[in-house]
Amino acid sequence: MPSPPRNPDYETTVKDSFARQAMMATAGASLSKVSAGQCIITAPIRASMTQQHGFGHAALTFALGDSAAGYAALTLMEKGQEVLTSEMKINLLAPAKGHHLKAVGRVLKAGRRLVVVQSDVYAIDGEVETHIAALQGTMVPV
Repeated sequence: MPSPPRNPDYETTVKDSFARQAMMATAGASLSKVSAGQCIITAPIRASMTQQHGFGHAALTFALGDSAAGYAALTLMEKGQEVLTSEMKINLLAPAKGHHLKAVGRVLKAGRRLVVVQSDVYAIDGEVETHIAALQGTMVPV
């Protein structure tokens, strides 16, 4: 873990913030795990979230990866602080083919002004889990 949480109630903070995020609600996403410096978000690949070839759209993949990384960063912030994405880079490794996606976000380094984060997104199709995207970015505490 990069640093200990500064908010002992970080799980509630993350869950409350996630509940207010309309984008994640629209995608049908849910928080699967919240721990200090890490967050896992899952979402179904709905027909309304696919691209012209029937795969999950890259925008869905990016949104899940960005949110998982952002909430991982939020777990290490002080009570009352939030985070915003300053920049995020994505490598799409494979098509989002399956029933749902899982994004695993984690903090690499939590500084006072910048938080460096990563996330990996996986497509789940039955028992098969395929690594479809790798993201790295920077969050800014506000």
